[in-house]
Amino acid sequence: MTTRSARTAERRAEILRAALEVIAERGYRGASLAAVAERVGLTQQGLLHHFPTKEALLVAVLAERDQWDAVPGGGWRLDLLGQLVEYNAMRPAIVQTFSALLGESVTEGHPARAFFTERYATVRASMAQVLRAEYGERLPSGLTPERAAPLLVAVMDGLQYQWLLAPESVDMPEAFRDFLTLLGEEPSPGGN
Repeated sequence: MTTRSARTAERRAEILRAALEVIAERGYRGASLAAVAERVGLTQQGLLHHFPTKEALLVAVLAERDQWDAVPGGGWRLDLLGQLVEYNAMRPAIVQTFSALLGESVTEGHPARAFFTERYATVRASMAQVLRAEYGERLPSGLTPERAAPLLVAVMDGLQYQWLLAPESVDMPEAFRDFLTLLGEEPSPGGN
């Protein structure tokens, strides 16, 4: 990598970190390119050189966040998911940004809506694979991995919201470990 391209990559990384912070503080709709540019010591025109639109910056932020959480070869296992939850507990600004964008993306016309729609389809399929690798074709409850996958994703994301709102009362990693224990339990007699 040349010195110039290294500087460009470094500047883009700075902009993405600043965008994460601004979105975490204000949400996507409240975040402005001017605020992100100011945070990294650029003019808005200088920022537009790297990201020509606010939507382009948003897509880059989301893609970068997913890169941080990627496991080479997509080799997720339940124990690695627990480690991811612990890792997320150490980076509240990223979790807050993701959660703010996720919440806003459910509104019609939001630029992150397509990203999250596609991402959740991929994540559900990936979680079904994780559950199948751990439990086979049926979990102890009798559910198939495909039926349980949306629940696993919902617990992970729901814990993030609860933790962000009450970090002193919700221990996200511990709660996720409790969920994994619950997931692996045999159904109670008389249950469905």
